[in-house]
Amino acid sequence: MTAPHANIPLVPIGSDGRLGPVNHHPGFRDRRYLERRNALAALVSDHAAGDPSPPVAYTEEEHRTWRAVHAALGPAHRHHACRAVLDAREDAAIPADRIPQHTEVGAHLRSRTGFDFTPTGGFVANRRFLGSMERSFFHAVQFVRHPAVPLYSPEPDVIHDVFGHGVHLASEEFAVLYRLIGRAAGQVRTAAALDLLSRVYWFTLEVGVMAEGGAVKAYGAALLSSYAEMTQLARHEIRELDVRDMARTPYDVTGYQPVLFRARSLQHLGDVLGPFCEEFDDDTAARLGAYGIRDAL
Repeated sequence: MTAPHANIPLVPIGSDGRLGPVNHHPGFRDRRYLERRNALAALVSDHAAGDPSPPVAYTEEEHRTWRAVHAALGPAHRHHACRAVLDAREDAAIPADRIPQHTEVGAHLRSRTGFDFTPTGGFVANRRFLGSMERSFFHAVQFVRHPAVPLYSPEPDVIHDVFGHGVHLASEEFAVLYRLIGRAAGQVRTAAALDLLSRVYWFTLEVGVMAEGGAVKAYGAALLSSYAEMTQLARHEIRELDVRDMARTPYDVTGYQPVLFRARSLQHLGDVLGPFCEEFDDDTAARLGAYGIRDAL
């Protein structure tokens, strides 16, 4: 996932659901947790896309967090996720009792769509993160969110990557969209162009929603892995899918999203992203009037 823009939203910070500043989340303040998180991140500090993911000996506490999230996300997906996601989840073969290893997830995805997880320790610069998708690699982390707030994480963790992107990448329909974004990233050279592309990626494949059966349904990976946010879609401002609007809308990956963009269907999403990505170049921001955009890294 690409890096956040500076902002401090309110997020769940405790098991009782209370909200507070993102920097009060225990995942950013608990020294013991941070030592474990950083140790797992350090295992892949020098990896290249395609290098094998090192095995992780997850603790029982980490597996318990996984089981709690798995139990919550099953019914949440049935109520709040779109049909394409539900179908993809059936094919994603996510274990209920334990955290799967990256190699296990990657082998399954390769058999379905040709995609593979490649490990990272955290946020990845736009060019590397987006560009790797053209070669069917998705940068994914191996650490687990803080156990005190299992239903929300302000940064991507293994739960986010498996329940969000792992579900997507078990579906050829979604895999095609990831490769479109990857090819578009390879067509440009400027940081501003990559930042614009990251916004479109964010508002679609990360936090996108879809109209289905007269309701708003989640399909974005960040929503699919966050029970706390997926079950509260009504609190968001929902706008119609519009690339120009996305290009001018700020975002912050660490908190609840105030604005979401709604596609009419998965085909509609492809019909919008396809031409945009094929025509994407270093002058796209100027054509859309999206000035002042910068790469966060």
